[in-house]
Amino acid sequence: MSETAEKVLEALGTGRRKTSVARVRVRAGSGKITVNRRPLEDYFPLPKHRNDVTAALDKTGKRNDVDVRIRVSGGGPTGQAGAIKLGIARALLKFDPELIAPLREASLLTRDGRMKERKKYGLRGARRGTQFSKR
Repeated sequence: MSETAEKVLEALGTGRRKTSVARVRVRAGSGKITVNRRPLEDYFPLPKHRNDVTAALDKTGKRNDVDVRIRVSGGGPTGQAGAIKLGIARALLKFDPELIAPLREASLLTRDGRMKERKKYGLRGARRGTQFSKR
């Protein structure tokens, strides 16, 4: 990176997973993370989901250097945690473009494209048919 590059004050990132959408704002700070105006620990009680959310910050070493404000909607806790993970990674990349190597290495910039398969007509679900009756 050259010396002429400007330092970004605040960076935005959007993350999606299943039916969840997360809008993430990253700015220089002390490591405070809020999700829908609630502390991270209140919003995600399970450590698995909290680790997902903080994965990008831990890999880049920015856990205590930036404040993260997140607005997330749709889906359940796992989908929301995955959406936030992608959103934080994208926002960090805009915040500091030199972080691309550790983020790519941990494959945090790749969107998980798996979605729920739609129900088809004549079937009970996406693939499940009706029970066969001989008589």
